[in-house]
Amino acid sequence: MYVYFNDNPVGSRVGDCAVRAISKALDISWEDAYAKLVVNGFRMADMPSSNNVIASVLRMHGFRREAIPDSCPECYTIKDFVEDHPKGTYIVGTGNHVVAVVDGRYYDSWNSGDEVPLYYWRKD
Repeated sequence: MYVYFNDNPVGSRVGDCAVRAISKALDISWEDAYAKLVVNGFRMADMPSSNNVIASVLRMHGFRREAIPDSCPECYTIKDFVEDHPKGTYIVGTGNHVVAVVDGRYYDSWNSGDEVPLYYWRKD
């Protein structure tokens, strides 16, 4: 189930999906999530929204990356992922977007349920 979620402090929709997803998955403020990404990005000499930086923040918080099986790459969606994972906390990645999934709901500033996921991070 889709739940509108935009905790950007001024309500902007500015390509901050990683910040929003991490803030939701870690249950922290948008500002704290942004700071974690910026600090790790600085340490790694990479952009805060890069996959490597996002991965470093998630690993620090006990998440582990898993691949989505490639059996039907165009027919499996975020909505399908949510149905298959009704419990737990996940960050689902599509290649150019990430979204938080918590206990059978996906939280985003737009309904990304028809996007095709490539991988996910799950909280151990």
